Amino acid sequence: MKVGFIGLGIMGTPMAGHLLDAGHTLYVHDIKPVPDELTSKGAIPCPSGQEVAAAAEVIITMVPDTPHVGAALFGENGVAAGLSAGKIVVDMSSISPIETKEYAKRINDLGCAYLDAPVSGGEVGAKAASLTIMVGGPQEAFDTVKPLFDKMGKNVTLVGGNGDGQTTKVANQIIVALTIEAVAEALLFASKAGADPAKVRQALMGGFASSRILEVHGERMINRNFNPGFRIELHQKDLNLALNGAKALNLSLPHTASCQQLFNACAAQGGSAWDHSGMLRALELLAGHEVGSK
Repeated sequence: MKVGFIGLGIMGTPMAGHLLDAGHTLYVHDIKPVPDELTSKGAIPCPSGQEVAAAAEVIITMVPDTPHVGAALFGENGVAAGLSAGKIVVDMSSISPIETKEYAKRINDLGCAYLDAPVSGGEVGAKAASLTIMVGGPQEAFDTVKPLFDKMGKNVTLVGGNGDGQTTKVANQIIVALTIEAVAEALLFASKAGADPAKVRQALMGGFASSRILEVHGERMINRNFNPGFRIELHQKDLNLALNGAKALNLSLPHTASCQQLFNACAAQGGSAWDHSGMLRALELLAGHEVGSK
């Protein structure tokens, strides 16, 4: 299949690489030079999204935020300018469900299908092709793109119509943030009480409190490895989507709001680019104690 891929960052580069490994012809574009690891596999660099869309049957975007998707699709020399009827646009970024519905309508008006297909699993999942992919859009387009999704992820679900994929991702990010907070508080409690947090984590991994976040992010916290897999500033963006959506729905999300405040505290310490497990550092500041210290 002729596939376009726009956005070749921490997530996009390995995802695009899996499509190349599967034998697809890949047309790529990014605001930065295309990584050698992709061109060495045969990726074809294009000067703009318009050229990508003109060449490909399915065009994937994987960029940081709602405005970036809008610019990639509808900006000067964007994807929309290169589309012809029958093509499929797939946005795998994590953005506003409300704007997603508007983007889908504009793409549909050009005679093309639109899927919102945000992912969960971070850099580790992108590299391992084990992402969870939450899709919103028409069944026919989903069936066409499903073989591509299967090369990038393990758990691929058509949730509903356009916007429902993004709504599911926002829900996912609420759970992830609250679980990071829970793990951080538990390890901080254990450490300040005098227990070895590494051994506490090991014990908890065998019980009902076990989770992927305790496994991966708990280890990061104990090792104090806050180099980004998923940056705090990106999780702040996702929680803003949740809190703005909650306001529109007259819905209270008190613990989501508290997690956002902790991320804000990290940002105030210069930690916007820390991994989101770095939320621990805001809690440590409140506790006057660093996990693992005596």
